[in-house]
Formats: sequence, C-alpha cells, structure tokens
Amino acid sequence: MARPVNVEKRTELLQQVVHYLQHHGLAQMSLSPLAESIGTTKRMLLYYFGSRENLLAQALAAGRPDAHAMFDDVRDAAGLRAAAHGLWEAMTVGEQSRSIRMLLQLLSVAATDPEQYGTLAADSVEVMVGPIADAYARLGHGPQQARAGATLLVSGLRGLCQDRLVTHDAARTDAAARRLIRDAVTADD
Repeated sequence: MARPVNVEKRTELLQQVVHYLQHHGLAQMSLSPLAESIGTTKRMLLYYFGSRENLLAQALAAGRPDAHAMFDDVRDAAGLRAAAHGLWEAMTVGEQSRSIRMLLQLLSVAATDPEQYGTLAADSVEVMVGPIADAYARLGHGPQQARAGATLLVSGLRGLCQDRLVTHDAARTDAAARRLIRDAVTADD
C-alpha cells in the first residue's frame, strides 16, 4: 500500500521549485540539478509531482496571478479597468512579479521548442485569457470580441511587462499600461 502524500512537504517543495526557477530559468531545467539545489532528490520530485512537465505546470500555476479571482466579479467597464490595473500591478510589483519571468521564458522556449513546451505555454495563456474574455462577455461583447479584448489585455500587458524587465523604465511602461487598459476597455467594441 502506497503511503499518502505529505501535502505540507509537497507545498514546501513547490515553493522551493518556484524560487529556483525564478532565479535559474526553466529553459534547460533538469530535475537532478534542481533537486540537488533545493536539498532533495529527483526521485522525491517525481514522487510528489509525477513528471517534469507536471512540476513545471504546477510551478507556473503557483506563481501566476489568479485571473478568476481578479475578473470573475467584473460587471461593468469600470470594474474591468480596475481588474486590469490590478493584473498589471500583480505582474509588475505584486507577489507574482518575479514569477512573470518564468512565464516569459516559457513562451519564448515554446516558440522554438513547441513539441516540449507548446501545450504548457498555450495553457498558460488560456488560463489568463479565459476569465478575462468571460468578463468582456458579461459586458455584452460577443464571443469573438470578448476573446479579442482579453487577448489584447493579456498579451499587451505581458509585452509591457517584458519591456519593463528589460529596460527598467517603470514610468514609461506604467503610462503605456494605463493607456492600453483605457483603450482596451471601451463601450463600443
């Protein structure tokens, strides 16, 4: 009989993995060096997470803003703008600001290695686009317009975040994010 998974230990390991990936990247991540760095073994990582792919998926999920929590209560344009500003803040100065680097790396490596990273990258995009598209739909936008608006917000803010990480120009990227949000949340789309 298999012993039950120690949830506290699993949570602790996941936090350590997220921290490791934030500092070392994920493009060439190998379980053995990762395990050694965080004081465990490859076998234990596989025991708790099943596979390298599942570990990456859970690390990305643990580090990203919760789009459902941010956008599920949106009922009007002002609420959508406020939620979008909250997302920008979470990505740039909030708890998830360090984890956005993992997502940017994932999207980059998925473009050159779609077989290994494509599904995980697409899922990481959809987990953000979906709840925001739902918010647009609640504001009366048709399905295509809702997904287009959500894509504009998610991809636009992500691009601005990458710009900010590279240039360190917070004032310019904050101003651009405010403009993007204002323009993306209009009543006549």
